Amino acid sequence: MGFDQFLNALTLGAVYALVALGYTMVYGIIELINFAHGDVFMVGTFVSMFVSGTLLQQKQGIHDIPLLLVSLVLVFALTIAIMGAIGAAIERFAYRPLRRAPRLAPLITAIGVSFILQNVIQYFVGPYTYNVPQLFPVDWAILVGETRVPFLNIFVIVVAVALMIVLQLFISRTRTGKAMRTTAMDRDASALMGVDIDRTIMITFLIG
Repeated sequence: MGFDQFLNALTLGAVYALVALGYTMVYGIIELINFAHGDVFMVGTFVSMFVSGTLLQQKQGIHDIPLLLVSLVLVFALTIAIMGAIGAAIERFAYRPLRRAPRLAPLITAIGVSFILQNVIQYFVGPYTYNVPQLFPVDWAILVGETRVPFLNIFVIVVAVALMIVLQLFISRTRTGKAMRTTAMDRDASALMGVDIDRTIMITFLIG
């Protein structure tokens, strides 16, 4: 029982860590407490559910490994593309016009964006409970002692760690990543050195 709880905590922690990374990236660059960040992830959940349910029509898990990998890549790619576009659109139309405004204005706008996202999803899907299509077979597991460890938990943890490593490499070794770091340290000085501030901040929202 103790190891089961540890595994569940580790899996949830991996998901929360990814949410926190996007949140801190936005705050680190424009010092905005983005109240809509959690709602963006909520929308992403429904988008992935729609993509997997509509395109794959799969309910009980895919036991063919090549087909499972293709399905996961398809769902990941479409969801990331759609949510990246939504994140960039939120920055462009909701936050960028208020970049030089007093601190309270962007905060209120972030709360407004949060309400908009919640109501848009409620309008299209309603206040009902939905079952997400099960792509990963629930019967795939390994035994660690007497504990059954589902492959889905292992997959979530491995993907989360891999994404963190990729993000770290992106921030530390790419030109765009360096622009993001300099923008976080001093926005005006970065602009004087030739950094496109608007583009850098939009990329941050897209990645987040």
